[in-house]
Amino acid sequence: MSHITLVRHGQANTQARDELSYDRLSELGHQQAAWLGDYLRTTASQHTRLYCGTLTRHIQTAESMAMGGEVVQDPRLNELEYFNLARLLEEQHGIAVPQGREAFVEHMPQVFNAWQNDELTDPPESFAAFESRVTEALAEIAQGDGPALVVTSGGLIAMVMRQVLGLDTPAMARMALAIMNTSMHRLFPIGKQLSPVLFNAVPHLDTPERQFAQTHM
Repeated sequence: MSHITLVRHGQANTQARDELSYDRLSELGHQQAAWLGDYLRTTASQHTRLYCGTLTRHIQTAESMAMGGEVVQDPRLNELEYFNLARLLEEQHGIAVPQGREAFVEHMPQVFNAWQNDELTDPPESFAAFESRVTEALAEIAQGDGPALVVTSGGLIAMVMRQVLGLDTPAMARMALAIMNTSMHRLFPIGKQLSPVLFNAVPHLDTPERQFAQTHM
């Protein structure tokens, strides 16, 4: 079993209010990814296998990191459709989509709970299906040879942490809110299980002149 480093994509279109508009990196997002790539090369971090989801922001992040080698694109590594889930929650339960990051602290657990409890009619995918594809993708990557670097999204990383730490859904939502753009999260095999040994690390953004780039949205 090999260790896996999960990377959240760079900052996307923060003004978006739908899935399609959100799915592209901002100028800062490209810069965050380039800085992360530079950091990994400078520290001689070895990842013999590279993966990303098939969303534009995943592919653009991997390209801006410029790690070299083939990047395997896997749709199982794509993000949950938060904008669409939030729209269903508003239409079916009257809970409006909030404005501003602070309001999302309350809103995201509401969305996740309604989704998990099958209280949303016709979601883009069920909570169970999302959980299943994440489990399947990570298990397959873990069985490969050599360390793997995986560019994906915050919701998927939070789901992985839910699985390896046994988190409930509100805790998963809090974890998703905490995850920064281009942060690293490492899973290491301990016994027969993958265990987290790194969470939300942004060493490439820790210098004073780059702290402005420590973004969550």
